Amino acid sequence: MRSLVVQTSFIGDVVLTTPLLARLAQDGEVDVVTTPPGATLLRSHPAVSRLFVYDKRKSDSGVTGFLRIARGARGSRRAFLCQGSTRSGALAFAAGCSERIGFTTSDGRWTYTERVEYRDDWHHARRLLSLGDLPLAAASTELTDASIRPRLYPTDDDVSAVEELLQHRNRPMIALAPGSAWQTKQWPGYGELAAMFADQYDIAIVGGSGDLAAADEITRRVDRERVIDATDKLSLLGSAELIRRSLVLATNDSSPQHLASAMGTPTVTIFGPTVPEFGFGPLAPGSRTVGNKSLACRPCDRHGPRVCPLGHWRCMNEITAGEVAAVVRSVISEETVR
Repeated sequence: MRSLVVQTSFIGDVVLTTPLLARLAQDGEVDVVTTPPGATLLRSHPAVSRLFVYDKRKSDSGVTGFLRIARGARGSRRAFLCQGSTRSGALAFAAGCSERIGFTTSDGRWTYTERVEYRDDWHHARRLLSLGDLPLAAASTELTDASIRPRLYPTDDDVSAVEELLQHRNRPMIALAPGSAWQTKQWPGYGELAAMFADQYDIAIVGGSGDLAAADEITRRVDRERVIDATDKLSLLGSAELIRRSLVLATNDSSPQHLASAMGTPTVTIFGPTVPEFGFGPLAPGSRTVGNKSLACRPCDRHGPRVCPLGHWRCMNEITAGEVAAVVRSVISEETVR
């Protein structure tokens, strides 16, 4: 049976959808409607048969773009609405999907023919899996269960790009991801953290064009010979491949932690205004989280506010580089033993 999956949310959400894609592929071909960044992640995924790139905020923002995607995506009886907007539900209807499955809490739930409970106490990968196989999701009680671990598949070109960037370096490597789409989720201590490890490890920096200033702050704090600055130099799958080769990734609550989960690299995720209990924590074995648990004001937002509502940003400012470094060392030690 051919299935249509609509996932036009953030990059991390696309990564966390891959367990659902793998499950649906066991029953037949799987088509996916996703954003341009999402498409770069899924082009090489073996579970995906057809990929429809929906640039909903730019070239496809109007009715013409909506209808173009809907016409192209025809052929599936059932649709899984991972992104819960009314537009996604309407798109599945316009594509001729007689079965439209989504969450009970979604804005577009009135367009669905079947509604699945949105479990706040589950990881989001598990929630998304429940759209296609609720019994399997319910049985996957451990975050490290293979059924809810995402998977990505870098291409030969992605691997070659990483090889060229590394230039035959042979020191063990720690990856840092200092950026986030939400400014309040950007921990300010990555430069100091890098300086604590540069004597023993190479420091890889991953991120996009918006993270260049944060990357420059890190490179100013350590010997440039010890830095592999991949910021805005690799594709998303290339960044995933670089993370795969690292001992550990230190990151904010942002998409690189989900890339690491997909590649099996343990993660130290720094949570500020958000908390892992929202269902977006790391999934790779050995991963840890850091957060200021003493603050009564956190969490203050499910995604991360543009500015701190109270103006002090203590949830990030009070997390020291020494505190994060201790957790990173612990993860490395555990990986060495593993």
